[in-house]
Amino acid sequence: MTLSPTSSAEDIITHLRAQRSQENLAGMARFGIVTDTALGLSNVELHRVARQVKIDHARALQLWQSGIREARILAAFTAAPKMLTLDQARRWVEDCNSWEIVDTVADLFVTARFEQVLIPEFAADGREFVRRMAFAMIATAAVHLKKEPDASLLALLPLIEQYAEDERNFVKKAVNWALRQIGKRSAACHGPALALAGKLAGGNDRTARWIGKDAFRELSSDKIRARLGIHDGFAEDTER
Repeated sequence: MTLSPTSSAEDIITHLRAQRSQENLAGMARFGIVTDTALGLSNVELHRVARQVKIDHARALQLWQSGIREARILAAFTAAPKMLTLDQARRWVEDCNSWEIVDTVADLFVTARFEQVLIPEFAADGREFVRRMAFAMIATAAVHLKKEPDASLLALLPLIEQYAEDERNFVKKAVNWALRQIGKRSAACHGPALALAGKLAGGNDRTARWIGKDAFRELSSDKIRARLGIHDGFAEDTER
C-alpha cells in the first residue's frame, strides 16, 4: 500500500500491521517498551511513514484512539501543535503506559507551548507516567525552546528538587534527565543546575543522591564545561 497525505487512519493502520516484526518486538521488550499493543516497527520506519502522510490533526486523533503503539507514535508525529487543545493533551497523557510514548508525546506538548500549564500539573499527579511527562517536557523544553529565557527553565529547578525523592524508575530517570538538560542548556543555567545536583548528591535520600551524583558527574565534566565556555568557574563571553 502506498501512503499519502490523503491516507486515512485505517489505511495507515493496515500498512503498519503489514509491517509487523516479531523479532523487533522482542528487542523492544528488552528496553522496557510496553509491547502489548505494539507491532514492532522502528521509529526510523515511523518517521518515514510520517513524512509520507504529513500533518493531519483529525486523523492523528483517530490514530491515537486505536491504542496501537506505532499508531500513537505516528499520532504524535502528525498532530498539528497549533490545533492541539489542553483537554486533548490531558486525555492523551491518561493513556500513556510506556516511557517511550511519554517522551515522544512530550515533544508535541512542548511544541504546542503547553509547558507552563502542564508541567506543574503533571508533576503534582501521583501516577508514574503522568509525572514522568512533566519532567520529559522540562528536558525537551531545555533543548528545543532556544528562544525561551534561561530564567524560565531555572524556575523549574524547585520542581526537580521537590520530586527528586520519587524512587520509581521512570520518574527518577526523567527527573535526572531534566536536571542534566537544564544544566547543559547554557553557561547561565549550568551553575544553578550543578549546585542543585551537588545538593541532591549530598542529601539523605537514596534516590535523590543517585539523581544528584549522576547529574553532577556529567555537568562537571570537562566536555560539558568546554562546550559551554566555562573555565575556572567563569563563562567566556563568546560574543566577543
